[in-house]
Amino acid sequence: MSDKDLLEKEEIFSKVLRAGRRTYFFDVRATKAGDYYLTITESKKFTNDDGSFHYKKHKIYLYKEDFTAFSEILDEMTQYIVDEKGEEVISERHQKDFKREYSAEDASDSVNENDVENFTDINFEDI
Repeated sequence: MSDKDLLEKEEIFSKVLRAGRRTYFFDVRATKAGDYYLTITESKKFTNDDGSFHYKKHKIYLYKEDFTAFSEILDEMTQYIVDEKGEEVISERHQKDFKREYSAEDASDSVNENDVENFTDINFEDI
């Protein structure tokens, strides 16, 4: 049995948080000595041009000796964000159906002055 198979069998308790394209897995696992630790996995879905998809995963291992400090800092950071920006989500990009709308102003902002100087008018009658 591989180490990966052994780790999968040592899962004790799990919770899942689905958040748009991201899914967070909270798993209590057991060490070889029988103690518990927490893994937090972020899994993000990406779609390829051909319609197929793949996931990118990032994992944090959190051990009991770090729980208090981790929790205190997490609470402090989340409270800071709420205090500074409120609970309302500002960025629409995190919503499932977000599609950026481009305006004429966006297009004009992206024009480089050098591009304008190098532009040549072409009359289709000349071709």
